[in-house]
Amino acid sequence: MRRSPVAVLAVALAVLLPLPAQAATTVPAALDGLLAAGAIDQPHHDEWAQSYDDAKRTLRKLHGTRRRQLDAVLRNTRALAAGGLLTAQRAPLAFLTVQRNRAWWAGGRLLRYGERLSFSGSQLVWQYYPGQGIQVQWLGTFGRANGLWQAKTRDAELRALLDETARLAVPRAGGIAWESMFAFDGGSPPWVSGLTQGTAIQAYSRAAVRLQAPPYFEIARAGLGVFRTPAPEGVRVDTPVGAHYVQYSFNAGLHILNGFVQALNGLYDFASLANDNEGRALFASGEAQARVEVPAFDTGAWSLYQPGRESDLSYHKLLRDFLRGLCARVPEPAIYCTEADRFTAYLRQPPVLALRSTIARLRRPSKLTFTLNKVSTVSVTLLRRGKPVFSRSARFGYGRHAFAFRPRRRGALAVRLRAVDLAGNAGAVAGSIVVHKAK
Repeated sequence: MRRSPVAVLAVALAVLLPLPAQAATTVPAALDGLLAAGAIDQPHHDEWAQSYDDAKRTLRKLHGTRRRQLDAVLRNTRALAAGGLLTAQRAPLAFLTVQRNRAWWAGGRLLRYGERLSFSGSQLVWQYYPGQGIQVQWLGTFGRANGLWQAKTRDAELRALLDETARLAVPRAGGIAWESMFAFDGGSPPWVSGLTQGTAIQAYSRAAVRLQAPPYFEIARAGLGVFRTPAPEGVRVDTPVGAHYVQYSFNAGLHILNGFVQALNGLYDFASLANDNEGRALFASGEAQARVEVPAFDTGAWSLYQPGRESDLSYHKLLRDFLRGLCARVPEPAIYCTEADRFTAYLRQPPVLALRSTIARLRRPSKLTFTLNKVSTVSVTLLRRGKPVFSRSARFGYGRHAFAFRPRRRGALAVRLRAVDLAGNAGAVAGSIVVHKAK
């Protein structure tokens, strides 16, 4: 039986306290325990038990990639049960994931890395994660909701999507959240994302106004819990000036700027549309920290994805676009507008190289050292009397780097270095290096 968003929220908030610890460590025993406790009814118990048994039978018939993907999904489900985490609220998504993977790997085609899927009768976006099967891609799902909102002519689909996602929210951090049920980047399920949660409350808030559906504001308000709760239960990391909202709840030390900025955009939209004081306070804490962090992610030639690691081209543009959104919401201070403009300019600026080596030693391991101001593919050619004697190419980030080589003859070598950045801009430098007799 389908429940309204109001009923979904009421049920979620009524079960914020965890169920009594279960001694069961198997999926069937966990389901039996939920049934005995009255947390689920007999039809759901039987449906989920059957889907789990069916998946195990299918697994025995599969080989290679298909077997590995379905096996990973079943292992994740067993881990939830063993850890006492297979609750009545998590079971719908856990077993929907089992059912989708069983059907897909039994008869569907092999998928490309990161390929996204959707299924008839559902608005959810799924994505293939090699080694984890296909999983609900919550950011993609709520991104679709925002796309439907922007279209202005697909309100029925928008309502259907948000009603569907409301039924899959789970109690967490004193509110509700949309959890990921697969292992990712060192994190174990279930985990949540500040980026996803911010986009979710943004989508619900926008739809509450467009569809004249006040219950969507209540769902968005319940989604604030992770922003006031420290990781790993929530995504909050307090700082001397405010708070950072992390991309992955399982890694409080990993600060990814694009996810943080979009979480702030979502909080701002909710606070404004719902006229919500807590939303404003959570946004203010994060925005104070963003004033500190945003300039630190500007290398002077490109953006950082996380401290010490440059963005790839798509993430550079994504961060630029999220900053434009924050600039439109908070034009003062102008830092967000300024950085968005700088990141746009970097897309047209060529990389800058500087040759640092001048000496090498005959028949000894030597280094051709150079500096680079932005992530690029660098090619080097060494020439003797105009003829190439050495060439290499590799991708490097900003900073100081070197190509290793071993000279075979004494004398001068002409050096040509060329760099092409991720946006296709090229820069070059020429110089020379002198090969001396080995000491």
